Amino acid sequence: MEMKDLFREGMCRLGAAVTVLTTDGSAGRHGMTASAVCSVTDTPPTLLVCVNRNNRSHDMFLENGTLCVNVLGPQHQDLSGIFARAGTEERFADTGWTTHATGAPVLGDALAAFDCRITGRSEVGTHSVFFCEVEEIALNEGDRSGLIWFGRDFHHLRAAS
Repeated sequence: MEMKDLFREGMCRLGAAVTVLTTDGSAGRHGMTASAVCSVTDTPPTLLVCVNRNNRSHDMFLENGTLCVNVLGPQHQDLSGIFARAGTEERFADTGWTTHATGAPVLGDALAAFDCRITGRSEVGTHSVFFCEVEEIALNEGDRSGLIWFGRDFHHLRAAS
């Protein structure tokens, strides 16, 4: 097996939270499903978000300079697919969207939403690594079950009581 194939097989064994990244501004409103998101530091609160440069959302994130990381729960599994495949109008057809500090769309019932300004970027291979400083956080205190991508499929996690 080639290194690229081995890498992909190994990465499918590294579970990750499923998120929808959204943006709005001069380049327009857009969004995509992503699992390549992680914490960098809490001072200042900063996330690292990886986006393929061939994805049409990539340049919109850059031009708008903002993005919101909406952390999805099991009830959002269908929404995740819509953001992975559908056109922009279908993606935002749900009325549960609001905005916060940056103007990027925030999913009202997301487990957590991190409204960010893109403050840095590095290019590695096919992807840009965005450094996103968090301006506002919304937490959903309801059901705290998570949606995870593992083994090339969705899985639902429930927080221990």
